[in-house]
Amino acid sequence: MMTTALLSSAYFAPVQWYQKLCRYDRVLIEHHDSYAKQTYRNRCLIAGANGVQALTVPVSHSCRISDHGNWRHQHWQAITSAYGDSPFFQYYEDDLRPFFTERWEWLYDFNEAIRQKMCELLDIQPRVDFTTCYVKEEERAAWQPPADDFREAINPKHPWPDADFRPRPYYQVFSGKHGFLPNLSILDLLMNMGPESIFFLIRNQ
Repeated sequence: MMTTALLSSAYFAPVQWYQKLCRYDRVLIEHHDSYAKQTYRNRCLIAGANGVQALTVPVSHSCRISDHGNWRHQHWQAITSAYGDSPFFQYYEDDLRPFFTERWEWLYDFNEAIRQKMCELLDIQPRVDFTTCYVKEEERAAWQPPADDFREAINPKHPWPDADFRPRPYYQVFSGKHGFLPNLSILDLLMNMGPESIFFLIRNQ
């Protein structure tokens, strides 16, 4: 029986989000939800010298990316500061830089370009489709087989319990100062573990 996960679009999504790409036969990414603040749709969490740092893409309520605040430069500076000394930053630097020098108009398109690049770097080939209209709870439950809905469960402020996700510690640049910080952006796993990242995603199943 094919298993399906329903996910929200996400900006450099957390490890838990990418675990679903590895765990499920098919992933549906919601493309018609309303914009909501303080979600992974336009926010990612990285590990900096002072602990967890949130990077937020400014968007309008129509999910159009704004140029407000020179955010691209600020995000790239934060990432280079956080991971410049990580084992694999120089290895992936050229793959990441275009996301902070080129411009996308729509947040969903930007996030999908990021997802495709992250899957390439992680060496995973998930089956990913997109909703054609907003999927309501009662509609999702009626699917055969039903989809597991993580749209609100994977949340930076109020995450829901997920018995299938148990973060496995890995090396982090500032772990000596802050201890292990779980479920950060996929950037954190990739910069610190490189090609071994896939094993942490598979084992978190």
